[in-house]
Amino acid sequence: MSAPLLIIAAGGTGGHMFPAQALAEAMLDKGWRVRLSTDARGARYTGGFPDAVEVSVVGSATFARGGILQKLAVPFRILGGIGAAKWRMFRDRPAVVVGFGGYPAIPAMTAAWVLRIPRMIHEQNGVLGRVNQLFARRVNAVACGTWPTALPSGVAGVHTGNPVRAAILERHEAPYIPPGDYPMSILVMGGSQGARILSDVVPPAIASLPEHLRRNIRVSQQARQEDLERVTHYYESELITADVQTFFTDVPNRMADAQLVIARSGASTVADVSIVGRPAIWVPLASAIRDEQTANARQLVEAGAAIMMPESMFEVDTLREQIELVLGNEEGAMRMTHAALGCAVPDATERLVQLVENLAEGRET
Repeated sequence: MSAPLLIIAAGGTGGHMFPAQALAEAMLDKGWRVRLSTDARGARYTGGFPDAVEVSVVGSATFARGGILQKLAVPFRILGGIGAAKWRMFRDRPAVVVGFGGYPAIPAMTAAWVLRIPRMIHEQNGVLGRVNQLFARRVNAVACGTWPTALPSGVAGVHTGNPVRAAILERHEAPYIPPGDYPMSILVMGGSQGARILSDVVPPAIASLPEHLRRNIRVSQQARQEDLERVTHYYESELITADVQTFFTDVPNRMADAQLVIARSGASTVADVSIVGRPAIWVPLASAIRDEQTANARQLVEAGAAIMMPESMFEVDTLREQIELVLGNEEGAMRMTHAALGCAVPDATERLVQLVENLAEGRET
């Protein structure tokens, strides 16, 4: 008897692909066969998946890109992808289909719904994305990475948390050195979108800190390529030790060493910070259509683990006050650390695995 087959359907972004990869690895370890269903764009992000995962490229598209002719062709490309996915599922009969959002997930999730194959979705953010919104009432389970997650009326979610990479999980509850009169690290991460405001506001805010704090500050800041030189020069001119790069390959180490994290509240970053357990100042991306980054940060803020600063309030003087509030209060910073850990879900991958196994066995989630 062949091993059961899990089909994972995911769009071509890290937000969709990372939890998909974590589930794929775990299910392979349990002896399942795993197939990833994505489109040509998503296939470019599959380098981190184990070789044992079969990658199936289906026709899909998004209305968000391209000209009028490309947008008119979207429904036909999606329909073609649905037909191909339906045929393959009818032939291979997967035990479970899991969607992680994004337009490339539409063909596989639609085919699973038509063929009545056990199926579920995982939503990373605190607000359902467009595709997960479409399927929320058409699946057997809705796994929520952020809690609470805004769901359609009558739809119940299961809090699984967002899987984090192994390097972050290894630093779960890493010892926190509270702020004091010695070198202190601030980690600044802006993500791929909208990092300019962090490059504009964070350096002068740090430079304007009281001298007893400023002299101890060490900064690790991610900046877009076009901002790299000016941010680096600013810190140098202010005699502030700073490592400014477009991308850090050692974020887990830098996060574990930090006394404070200042970042966009993407779901993966929020999960990472809660797992390691660090005080944070969140700056939600204002241009996010569903304001999901505000929803992502809400649990940590309400737990007393973080401070939320909407872009409308993210100014030099206001940020300086918030940094001083955290780094000038040893006991308060420790409380924030413990509160962050209280929001962490280190067994998120195991929770997803349990949901898959329950569906495969016909059990209630």
